[in-house]
Amino acid sequence: MGNPEGLQALEEQRLGPVLRRRDQVQPGTTDQRLLDTEGDSQWVHTDPWRVMRIQSEFVEGFGALAELPSAISVFGSARTAPGTPEYEAGVRIGKALVEAGFAVITGGGPGAMEAANRGAREAKGISVGLGIELPYEQGLNPHVDIGVNFRYFFVRKTMFVKYASGFVVLPGGLGTLDELFEALTLVQTGKVTRFPIVLFGTEYWSGLVDWLRHTVVAQGKASEKDLVLFHVTDDVEEAVSLVTKETGH
Repeated sequence: MGNPEGLQALEEQRLGPVLRRRDQVQPGTTDQRLLDTEGDSQWVHTDPWRVMRIQSEFVEGFGALAELPSAISVFGSARTAPGTPEYEAGVRIGKALVEAGFAVITGGGPGAMEAANRGAREAKGISVGLGIELPYEQGLNPHVDIGVNFRYFFVRKTMFVKYASGFVVLPGGLGTLDELFEALTLVQTGKVTRFPIVLFGTEYWSGLVDWLRHTVVAQGKASEKDLVLFHVTDDVEEAVSLVTKETGH
């Protein structure tokens, strides 16, 4: 299909919607210039290119999750060991949420996240994992049915909120606390409405709740009414009942 050598130069050239004639005719084709070009690859590390990556992550996330039924995001530590009471509670919560008609969304990793995904899968519900690129690779746990991996935390956190009707927060570390306070801030500022947040494990969360009440609220850094933005329980049925009631599900 190539042009034979010695073919007379083109007098007119159409490049997509562009017409070029006489001295403005360019050698080769657009595809040829794309595929043959070699040069500096630093452009893939520039901010404009990062914007395209960020956009693509939003598009992929929206596309993968747009048709989910009502869902609850379950957070908790990746370090929760299988067989522990916390892990078993995560399994029970995942099952109970499915039985209440919800899909279950987690961070897709091991520990408490795996437990909730496992419970959802065993209950034959929709088990979703939203992974994140980390220096230490975890990968999505085997109980995830729909998985999306993200480069950027802020894109992933948008998906947790946009496609969930509420949060159930199991004992966890800094990542869990980040997700919890992100949700509390969104509800407090009215960015999301009718968004229940349930902290599971009164012994684990009691110190944080006391600090919020006796330090943050007491010093006027938050309002007393902010303490009703979340509920604390040790009962799986109560946790599911709270998210069901507040979402009107």
